[in-house]
Amino acid sequence: MSNSTTATMLAKRLANSQPYWQAEAGRSLWEAQRACLGPVAETRVGGHSLEMSMGPAMLTMSAIPHAIRWSPTRLLAHDDATLVCPPDQLALPDRCLDVMVIHHWLEHLTDAHFTLQEAARVTADNGILLLFGFNPIGVSGVVRQWRKHQQQYPWNGTWRSVNRLRDWLAFVDFEVQRVDYCCFRGRMNAKCGEYWESLGRRHNLPLGESYMIQARRRQRQAPVERLKFGLKAPASPASLGVTRSGSSANYQANPDRSVQDRPGQEHQSQLHNVQLNRTKTHKPGDQESE
Repeated sequence: MSNSTTATMLAKRLANSQPYWQAEAGRSLWEAQRACLGPVAETRVGGHSLEMSMGPAMLTMSAIPHAIRWSPTRLLAHDDATLVCPPDQLALPDRCLDVMVIHHWLEHLTDAHFTLQEAARVTADNGILLLFGFNPIGVSGVVRQWRKHQQQYPWNGTWRSVNRLRDWLAFVDFEVQRVDYCCFRGRMNAKCGEYWESLGRRHNLPLGESYMIQARRRQRQAPVERLKFGLKAPASPASLGVTRSGSSANYQANPDRSVQDRPGQEHQSQLHNVQLNRTKTHKPGDQESE
């Protein structure tokens, strides 16, 4: 990775962005972004976090013990806890990170949607994915229309709106929980004004120079199918649970026996008819004369 053409290109873009973050405008933006990230990162607990940042480290206030930073090459790695790999092939297991931060890298990657898909893969079910980007509808977005042909950071990047990233997150099965806008300043001001910053943050106006998107994995509920009790046809008497005993039970157990007993029953009925006929033909006095 460190000797590939892609790694060299990403290292060059990262190096070109450093003068902006070291200048007054970049430092003011970084401070405003860190103020947005602080309340979110301070409340997170867990074991691991990963930060893909264009500027200085932002997760220094986090309580997560194992904080990892990403770098395109070994030469740009700050310490041993640095992940050096392609941005769309993170060398991490699935759903292992409690906090995942992408700071302005989606604006300078050729296949940014693959990087977002990989970031969603390594974020845990209860973890949070944080995306920082320049706001194309803010004051800086209007200035960018005049400077978009310049090859100077940050004007040379691809600025995407919140709605576009919302669609990308939905594709990787994530949903946006909250969007915070930060760094409210005029066209000629290098620093984010304290008054305008407090006013814009209080009402969360979508006119800030940057935004922070908080996204979580969409929770899927198991489908519940209700059981429907009912019979399409009337139930027979034998299926109603009636206990049968005696001759009725024997009849049900041996249905052929009744067929065999029919000749004997017919013979008894014939004898009974003969006796009736005899009583009818004899008179009461005949028996005495005999």
